Amino acid sequence: MSNTILTMKLLNESFAVCRLESREPVPAWASSGSFFSITRTAEELSVVCTQENVPSGIKCEKSWRILKVEGPLDFSLIGILSSISSVLASSGISIFAISTYDTDYILVKDENINKATDVLSAKGYNIISE
Repeated sequence: MSNTILTMKLLNESFAVCRLESREPVPAWASSGSFFSITRTAEELSVVCTQENVPSGIKCEKSWRILKVEGPLDFSLIGILSSISSVLASSGISIFAISTYDTDYILVKDENINKATDVLSAKGYNIISE
């Protein structure tokens, strides 16, 4: 990765990571809110969405916060996600990552978000709030 300091924006909402059966249709609740991600594979339908949108009875992990790497990022950049995940892993912080065409989103459990922003800031990342 270059020596450029990256800016990461902490999104306000709490998010959930949900698992549905692979052949289920995408539910309406999954695609509302300021951020959502839907991925279908042969094994599952994975939904990341605002926690408040998830109905009861859905298999999910709640209380995730999102750090958005401010972009757009050029496809030629190397090691951005690796650098961020390494910094957090060295502090015992687990992540769930989502990449889009323009940028990366790092999900961190709410209980670890203050520690995550502190260690990233200490490594030169610029953390801003939404």
